[in-house]
Amino acid sequence: MTNTPGDDGSGDDQGRDENPFKGTPFEQFFQNMQGGFGALFGPGGQLGGAGGGMPDLSALFGQIQAMMQPYDGPLNWDAATDMARRAVAVGKDPSPSDKQQSQVADAVRLADLWLDETTEFPSGVHSTAAWSRAEWIVGTLERWKRLVEPIAESSVSSLGSALPAEAQAMTGPIVGMLGKAVGAMLASQVGEGLGALAGEVLSASDVGLPLGEPGKAALVVENVKEFASGLDVSEEDVVLYLALREAAHQRLFAHVPWLREHLLGAVADYAKGIEVNTANLQSSIEEKMRGIDMTNPDSMRELMEGGMFEMEKSPGQQAALERLEVTLALVEGWVDEVVGQATAERMPNATKLQEAVRRRRAAGGPAEETFAALVGLELRPRRLRDASTLWGSLRTRQGTEARDGVWMSPALLPTAADLDDPLGFREGASAPGEMSEEDFDAALQKMLDGGTDEGTGDDGDGGHVGSDE
Repeated sequence: MTNTPGDDGSGDDQGRDENPFKGTPFEQFFQNMQGGFGALFGPGGQLGGAGGGMPDLSALFGQIQAMMQPYDGPLNWDAATDMARRAVAVGKDPSPSDKQQSQVADAVRLADLWLDETTEFPSGVHSTAAWSRAEWIVGTLERWKRLVEPIAESSVSSLGSALPAEAQAMTGPIVGMLGKAVGAMLASQVGEGLGALAGEVLSASDVGLPLGEPGKAALVVENVKEFASGLDVSEEDVVLYLALREAAHQRLFAHVPWLREHLLGAVADYAKGIEVNTANLQSSIEEKMRGIDMTNPDSMRELMEGGMFEMEKSPGQQAALERLEVTLALVEGWVDEVVGQATAERMPNATKLQEAVRRRRAAGGPAEETFAALVGLELRPRRLRDASTLWGSLRTRQGTEARDGVWMSPALLPTAADLDDPLGFREGASAPGEMSEEDFDAALQKMLDGGTDEGTGDDGDGGHVGSDE
């Protein structure tokens, strides 16, 4: 600040009143904080504000306390989890019954028997569970932390660097407080997204990412019931079909040891590319802050839930998202192909269910759109049909071993260009990577023998004889 105390003694007040963020993206926020607390305490510091009306102090201070609660890391996960669980508690979310637990366990057991005939990968299931929506949040939270924290850390760091060095030096404690506020706002956004997803996901692996505990096959029974109600198919068939998809996901992630890190690496690369355009940030924040009333908790809640920090994607981020999208399509396409094989002569309604799942996954639901808007991650495999066609064509031409052998290395995976011509993938090649048939068979067997992910059963036989709550 340039002001110095004047001879009349008024300079001290002037120095205290000047906005330390003047000319920065947070100028409007600081002004609103002053106006808000001025309105709260009113003339002479008395409660009630200028109009004499008593504000909702418990709601206001509760909101501020939640935002400023100390937490470790770039994001307040306690606040995010609490918000997500409150969101699902608004609707119907009963705890699954023992009967439902047994139904899921029986469906997964049967699914694994069918899948044994369609893929070289042995079972990856060692326990099962029927989840409520709240249990899905708890059961997948650790994986969400791994996915979201790099994005949150880069976002908070980039927002902090948007302040000029002079402002940071003058207002260090306030800048630190703003950093925590930003983390709290991001937590609010993530909590909102997770709460919305919990109301739609059908299983632990429904979004194509390894979100659940390795080896635990789980269905979200209330969402499965709602999904089944919109189809002219029995609920038993729906449960079995979704158990087949869940068990197939478990096999793939259990026996392709690099796949988990390949997907998470794409998310990390996306996070590394986050950059803040200071000019765009300033106009965005000022627009959102302009209408904020610090004495109105609903106004602050709308700010935190409104996708406050939307940033343009860099070329590097676009490349990472494209890699993530292609890999998700390949995962979902492989699952689609092996489940299609398993049900071809056993389940008359399989074609109808396959089409319903394809449409649902390719288009994405409102919850996936919400999460994409808040966090910036697209979780839908738009090219699922092309990927399923590619895997099926490869199996028809070269056999199951050749199809599953492509997963030996990320270097062997089909590309976006291969999905443009799914029937021509590896046309004329006897085995991936120009290997001899003997070398390919040996490498595939090595992967099958040694690629079991940690957390699966020791004997790999899918000890899914009961449920694990």
